[in-house]
Amino acid sequence: MEQQKFEKMYLMQTVQKTIVILRAFTKEQPKLSLTELNKKTGIGLSSLQRFVATLVYEGFLIRDDRTKQYQLGLSLIHLGKLVEEESSIITIAQPILQELNKTTKESISMSIIDGNERRCIMNIESSYALSARNHVGDTSPLYAGASAKSLLAFLPQEEIEQYLDEVAMEHVTENTVVDRAQLLEQLQEIRKQQYVFTRAERIIGACSFSTAIISNGRPVASIAIIIPEARFDEAQYEEMRELILRAKFDIEKQLNK
Repeated sequence: MEQQKFEKMYLMQTVQKTIVILRAFTKEQPKLSLTELNKKTGIGLSSLQRFVATLVYEGFLIRDDRTKQYQLGLSLIHLGKLVEEESSIITIAQPILQELNKTTKESISMSIIDGNERRCIMNIESSYALSARNHVGDTSPLYAGASAKSLLAFLPQEEIEQYLDEVAMEHVTENTVVDRAQLLEQLQEIRKQQYVFTRAERIIGACSFSTAIISNGRPVASIAIIIPEARFDEAQYEEMRELILRAKFDIEKQLNK
């Protein structure tokens, strides 16, 4: 279905605006004033006040009367716990990724497609003092970085083309691929070899191995090993490749029973 037709027939602006408000809060900005929310969401102040008041009443936002700032509320923790408990992909993947973390001692993450972005939904910290990692909730364009590219590569070709038609590719770092033809060539190679390795493509100083978890012919998540470039040794390449692919196949085997 065409995007414009879908939006006209099915999308409710009130619900959309509520989601936009909740997503305005990030790890870097966990507390926001009404003015800051207005700037980040583009929602008019009078409407924004009503949305925010409702979210506070329902427990999805908390207002600090002293600072006049808002932050995410405890109702979201409850819903998040329900998702975590009921999500088969998290339940299945977590022990496998914890074992991968124990073996490599590096940061391990899991991400999903969220709209036109990659969103991190799980991160297991490295045991090294020097580490590179994703934060839960972090987003990035689907064309930038290993975790994102491994998801994009396994979408149907028409969906890849539609995404590239809609997005303006820009450099996240100097190593980000922003040429469409080059990116499509890379995605084809990722599908062929089942994994991707990137260097400083999204985060300066980090390199990553990533692969997609496939269920019913679609990428439902990606997993990644994230290593500081300063510690990465080329001699590790084959071992890390084998470990990430083994984790992929173990998760898929259980997920697709």
